[in-house]
Amino acid sequence: MTDSEDVMLAGRDIGLFVGVFTMTATWVGGGYINGTAEAVYDPLQGLLLCQAPIGYALSLVVGGVFFANKMRSLGYVTMLDPLQAKYGERMCGLLFIPALLGEIFWSAAILAALGATIAVVIGINGTISVIVSACIAMLYTLFGGLYAVAYTDVVQLFCIFVGLWLSIPFAMTHPAVHSITTNSTRWIGSLSADDAAQYVDNLLMLILGGIPWQVYFQRVLSARTARGAQMLSYMASLGCLIMAIPSILIGAVAASTDWSATEYNGTLDNIIIPSERKLVLPLVLQYLCPPAVSFVGLGAISAAVMSSADSSVFSAASMFAHNVVKALFPATSERCILFAMKGSILVVGGFACLLGIMIKSIYDLWFLSSDLVYVILFPQLISVLFIPFTNTYGSLAGFLVGLFLRLTSGERTIGLPALFRYPGYDYEAGLQRAPVKTIAMLGSLVVSTLVSYLMHRLWLAGKLEGRRDFFRCMRREAQAPVNGHSIISDTKEIDAVKAAEVSIKQRDAVVKETEQEKEEEDEEDEEEREAADAGVPLTTFEKGKTK
Repeated sequence: MTDSEDVMLAGRDIGLFVGVFTMTATWVGGGYINGTAEAVYDPLQGLLLCQAPIGYALSLVVGGVFFANKMRSLGYVTMLDPLQAKYGERMCGLLFIPALLGEIFWSAAILAALGATIAVVIGINGTISVIVSACIAMLYTLFGGLYAVAYTDVVQLFCIFVGLWLSIPFAMTHPAVHSITTNSTRWIGSLSADDAAQYVDNLLMLILGGIPWQVYFQRVLSARTARGAQMLSYMASLGCLIMAIPSILIGAVAASTDWSATEYNGTLDNIIIPSERKLVLPLVLQYLCPPAVSFVGLGAISAAVMSSADSSVFSAASMFAHNVVKALFPATSERCILFAMKGSILVVGGFACLLGIMIKSIYDLWFLSSDLVYVILFPQLISVLFIPFTNTYGSLAGFLVGLFLRLTSGERTIGLPALFRYPGYDYEAGLQRAPVKTIAMLGSLVVSTLVSYLMHRLWLAGKLEGRRDFFRCMRREAQAPVNGHSIISDTKEIDAVKAAEVSIKQRDAVVKETEQEKEEEDEEDEEEREAADAGVPLTTFEKGKTK
């Protein structure tokens, strides 16, 4: 293991205890605990429509069953390694873009959540808190690598757990709060038949779209063993569910509160106005808890923010250094790779901090980036790990089709109109009722598979050798040895590849022999013409000699 890989993966020496904590803390960030409380409180959602806890938990289970063991066993360093080995540096660079945007927007969203929280609880400028928190997270990540990120996650997760649970008894016993069981239908919510397709679509996006993130695979690949990588995924899924409980209770408390009986004056018909519903958790800390408890709860939110922000920034920096810089400059020393990684930590962290301060719709951008990760990266990861004949042609076709299908279906949160209206389209609300994200994801996967298979068969037939192989990738993609392993595991497939190579070599030999015979005949004819011009006819012996 090189020096840079040691920093990225903590020497592949993360044990089960630390691994479970760092995996759980990575998902249980500021957006997770704030968003869960907001969804439970929101009159239009409620607990039944609060999908993040169950979605992320199932995502970790699915990742552990199908991906963790395989990725760790093959000894990859980043999530992009199998894509780079199979599709080449250029296609990998294209797939790096949605992965990078997802990490940046995720960091920016949780930093923005911290700024809003501190502005409510303490009343100071949230910009200062965002900058300070980002600087602290970048500082220990810069010098400690994954070791620092993982071990601070243990402390941060403990702070989240204690801080939130400490505030719940005080919030529940506040005079303005009614029993959460009295009007439970208010915060439990309901699911209508019209929303069923969207519900499944968003849930699948959380479950399957939560897998192709470097922040997840960095923990998987740092585990000591492949079995350990699976176990930390399973146990972290349970940790995500447990850590959601206090946020759910806080949302239920907020829904059972007579806010007109508190000092808060931002209500409309005794309901928090929509623009401030994302601040439900800090509002409960501020107006339903004593100042000291509010301060401890604020510390819990700050810990949650840093536990996720440092992970996502470090993950983006790792992909850039290992899959971009190292690919562009293969002869680069390990010291330069480390410098590139540290420099990208500062750039990515600084950019995320800037977005968290300046852009108000950061949650929408983060949601869209998660959407693109699901639509684009998940089919690519499925193909490269489980479809032996996949290749660059199919990968590019799937990328373009998935992007096209998703963008043309529209996105109301960013004002993108729908060019294609699927069955059940709500013209009044301008909303797609069909599962457009999953349709785009499946479209990408199907097109990628079909195009890959077509190009693979053409190559086996000898019609894609030489210049016809535009990307010059078929032979590499057919075998794709990575760390001593071949992505093709079917013996018949390997025999077919070898037979095709032999057939091509034999045909090249025949063509070469034919060209040589033609050249010899041309030389013979030339000598005959020269002799005839000189008036000296060739004898039969001389003719045979020229041959």
